[in-house]
Amino acid sequence: MASEHGAQRTKDHDTIRAWVEDRGGRPSVVKSTHDSPEGGGILRIDFEEPDDSLEEISWDEFFRIFDERGLEFLYQDEKGDGETSTFFKFVSGEPAT
Repeated sequence: MASEHGAQRTKDHDTIRAWVEDRGGRPSVVKSTHDSPEGGGILRIDFEEPDDSLEEISWDEFFRIFDERGLEFLYQDEKGDGETSTFFKFVSGEPAT
């Protein structure tokens, strides 16, 4: 995992799942994109009360979409003040060298 402005990147499913679940998050997709022709929909993590615009999906489906799109998970463990962070975003994976 490379460090980038206090954030880390990973493709590791166990690391991603543990980070999300430790913060009370659930794997989700944007409902209006779930049945898109590209398959799967736009990935999200829902940390709040269930968001009506999101549809919770299984971890298996989440990681299938994640892997098919060649994504990496950019995340931060703690904020600058030491509090637990929920900052994350999905980024394109770096090409293998």
